[in-house]
Amino acid sequence: METIILPHLPNHPLHVCLFKDVSNAPFLRQQLLEGNTEFEYAFVDASVLLSRNQVLAACFRAINDLLQGRLKSRNVHSEIVFSLSPNNNISESFRRFGVAEASKHILAIKVGGDDASVGEHLKNNVKGSMVPFTDQQLAKMQDESRVRKVYKIDAMGKEAEAFVVGSMALKGS
Repeated sequence: METIILPHLPNHPLHVCLFKDVSNAPFLRQQLLEGNTEFEYAFVDASVLLSRNQVLAACFRAINDLLQGRLKSRNVHSEIVFSLSPNNNISESFRRFGVAEASKHILAIKVGGDDASVGEHLKNNVKGSMVPFTDQQLAKMQDESRVRKVYKIDAMGKEAEAFVVGSMALKGS
């Protein structure tokens, strides 16, 4: 697990774990649907992620919206999933970016909390292999055709990342 402090939000640490080959995605999804407070995480299907920068931009926007009283979803964790989307349809955002029954690679993000207890909880409840949260690992998990379809892009790479982050930032403007 990695703890990330965003420069402008030092009081809101991000605890991030990337898992590959997850076998219990239906269980994790069910915990979210039931509103189980022990599972207040942003569980993201890693196959639609381009980069760390994309994820950190979504986290920044969600935390900033929390602090400004502008959340459009239930909590900061669901807002992270919503912030990954290029449009304002919340249910579509959860379908495209949230953990699904068939998700095999999952990024778990917790805003705040004790890093030791978060790491232990995830280790005990996510049945998969923890790997470093790097662009290289995300690239191995990426479903390029889904990414192209979700963001309506032709080319992949740094240009795609700039377009994706820009479309996330402009949403709702």
